[in-house]
Amino acid sequence: MARDPYLELGVSRTASAAEIRKAFHKLAKQHHPDANKGDKKSEEKFKQVSAAFDILGDADKRKKFDAGEIDADGRETMRGGFGAGGGNPFGAGFGGRGGGFRSSGGGEGPEIDLNDLFGDILGRNRGAGAGAGGGFGGGGFAAKGADVRARLDIDLEEAIKGGKKRVAFSDGRTIDVTIPAGAQEGQTLRLKGQGSPGRGGQGDALIELAIKPHPIYRPENGALVMDLPVSVPDAVLGGKVEAPTPDGPVTLTVPKGSNTGAKLRLKGRGLSDAKGHRGDLFARLVVTLPETPDAELEKFAETWREKRPYAPKRR
Repeated sequence: MARDPYLELGVSRTASAAEIRKAFHKLAKQHHPDANKGDKKSEEKFKQVSAAFDILGDADKRKKFDAGEIDADGRETMRGGFGAGGGNPFGAGFGGRGGGFRSSGGGEGPEIDLNDLFGDILGRNRGAGAGAGGGFGGGGFAAKGADVRARLDIDLEEAIKGGKKRVAFSDGRTIDVTIPAGAQEGQTLRLKGQGSPGRGGQGDALIELAIKPHPIYRPENGALVMDLPVSVPDAVLGGKVEAPTPDGPVTLTVPKGSNTGAKLRLKGRGLSDAKGHRGDLFARLVVTLPETPDAELEKFAETWREKRPYAPKRR
């Protein structure tokens, strides 16, 4: 049987929930297996303080423990002794080994061996997480701790290439998370054993990823798209322009006579899928006038308008 959880955590029976939580965090950090590789005593102590916190960290369980309704292992205590069935906790309807079971109509039903019955029940329960004691009322059921959740905002480049990020939880803990290459919006990463403690071990940490909007790139139909400003001379005559990509700048060739809306494809420079395969990046050309008025350009435009009237097609 486990020790008194108050003694295990070193707190008084009048301790507040915050004091209990503080005591547990201190002991759990001190005896965590990751900080005490191969130290069996620390490992056992970590299990004990986790089990104690499983009782005292839950207001309902703590109330039941204080009232004597459950023991230090979280099992319900038996009150009032056994029934009238000769010391049988299930009453007179059941006999011992070799005894029978009587139906409500008074007839004798099939004989049931209680040892076989308990063995069948316990055999199933072991598979469902029964405690190490293995017997009826032995080690009890070892409940795993609850999972904890957090949301992590990542940059587009981190989603494409992967990386490391630190995420903070409401209980004050921080965990370094490895972001896989090709991380997707809404993807959930599961970190085993990083959740809340329980008698059956710690739960998991579930990290939901959210990709932050990027000032240059935007996802469209599975591809990555950006607007690329080009000058009027480059659009009319063609030319070389520098374009940003998530992997660094590259040089693009703008075809002669390019219009706003034309797209240039940069193969393998876009988003990564779940398997890490890179998609394409499309540069959408935006023909752009100088911010400062240019007298020669204005004169050319006036001459062109007079000699070669031009009405763009509406799309």
